[in-house]
Amino acid sequence: MKIVSKQKAAALIGNGDFIGCAGFVGAGHAEAVTAALEARFLAEGAPCDLTLVFSAGQGDRATRGVNHFGNRGMTRRIVGGHWRSAPRLAALALSGEAEALNLPQGIITQLFRAIAAGKSGLMSKIGLYTFVDPRESGGRLNAVRFSQLPRPNRWDEWVRRVEFDGEEQLFYPSFPVNVALLRGTSSDALGNIGCEEEAFHHELLVLAQAAHNSGGKVIVQVKRIIERHASLALVRVPGILVDYVVVCDDDSEHAMTFGETFNPSYLAAGNGQIEAVARATVLDARAIIQRRAVLELWRRRPRVVNLGVGMPAAVGAMAHGEGITGFTLTVEAGPIGGVPADGFSFGASAYPEAVIDQPSQFDFYEGGGIDMAFLGLAEFDTHGNVNVSMFGSGENRIIAGVGGFINITQSAKALVFMGTFTASGLDVAGEAGRLVIRSEGRCAKLVKQVSHLSFNGPYVAAMGIPILYITERAVFELRQGQLTLTEIAPGVDLERDILAFAKGDISVAADLVPMDARIFTEGPMLAAQSSSPMA
Repeated sequence: MKIVSKQKAAALIGNGDFIGCAGFVGAGHAEAVTAALEARFLAEGAPCDLTLVFSAGQGDRATRGVNHFGNRGMTRRIVGGHWRSAPRLAALALSGEAEALNLPQGIITQLFRAIAAGKSGLMSKIGLYTFVDPRESGGRLNAVRFSQLPRPNRWDEWVRRVEFDGEEQLFYPSFPVNVALLRGTSSDALGNIGCEEEAFHHELLVLAQAAHNSGGKVIVQVKRIIERHASLALVRVPGILVDYVVVCDDDSEHAMTFGETFNPSYLAAGNGQIEAVARATVLDARAIIQRRAVLELWRRRPRVVNLGVGMPAAVGAMAHGEGITGFTLTVEAGPIGGVPADGFSFGASAYPEAVIDQPSQFDFYEGGGIDMAFLGLAEFDTHGNVNVSMFGSGENRIIAGVGGFINITQSAKALVFMGTFTASGLDVAGEAGRLVIRSEGRCAKLVKQVSHLSFNGPYVAAMGIPILYITERAVFELRQGQLTLTEIAPGVDLERDILAFAKGDISVAADLVPMDARIFTEGPMLAAQSSSPMA
């Protein structure tokens, strides 16, 4: 192990290298090294023609994180799990200046482990019948194919459909990792890396192993060099895997997350309890949808729960505010229990019960470990399909990426999608048990066919998984392959406020009922209700 400056670390990366970059939004990203790498490229024009692979989104939706790779000619191929935090990479993809692929987050992080083990790739059912399936787009976000690199550093197919033991599978081939960019908190003299002030340790070990066993370089950014670690339990990456260490004690380049310089609650063990949040004082669309989701959690009594970023993130704390207990929240980055963070700290949890590595978390998820998942809803159609990965057109085209969405939605035992019924100008309020639409949204989110197939409703429903779609004015279920309206908000007109905005035929259940009036009434919904844990 050698201690080098961030500039020297950047100089170690060559033209055409395959780079595996660890991190989760703003946690665990080697910001000092990637910033120095960008500075080198802008000054020298090198390194160029890079292939960048990352599982979780890493960025602040501006300039930090993997946005440092967003320069024309610097990065020619991007394989990412989540893209929303990296608009500079999305710009390269949308302009056709880089080959761009979006693969499930769990697949990428598990593929690093397969590469480390010298396997030819990863075989999985995750991604079947979505845009990741080669019968759709094979995960490609544009038509660019970067073929200038000589073999073996050339891949024309990143996803293949195969049959194994009479079942359809997707095969994700391995590739060499020439450079692994990692971040920890401390390194001892032998290069053993500790993560004592990191919110979690995502895929550090498997990515280091993948690069080392590919004959590549492992570069780790840390805050300090120490004589020895106080406990072996603190070591997440052994020194035998580490080639270079960069020391950075500057909070601007080594904050715990892009949202917080340091938050001790992410490192403190909890007792399984979640701090309740104050109940919504303004019953807007967001609060109404969250309150309906809380009722669903109370009715189903799941034990293990996953919450998506954004609107779903507050459901757990809101449920505890209603006195609902007996469930444990998990985050794909690795935390189990506690209160999941949101925004630029998403991936962390305050007062978790345990933290495992990201590949193992996805093993658990894909094996059916999630009892219930609450996820966002950007666009959905009359077949129950959902798009969260890419939408809009022309200059308004947005690449969001699926992250762990496909892994979770094809594995959880029950699914709840959450989103407004219309967008762009929607203004609603809950008043005295009824929904009042003050201003209608200009954009209908229920379409005839989603523009990007992130979730295949009929395929997942055929597995026997119940699927619910919650909006501020209506609740839908997927019944026999057809989106079916099952609940309507009090005060809403079926024809004027729902069917008129549906760009396609939807079914109206014969047993259509009003949404619970308590959702639209200020104050607790479940006062004096018993909420025992799942039996």
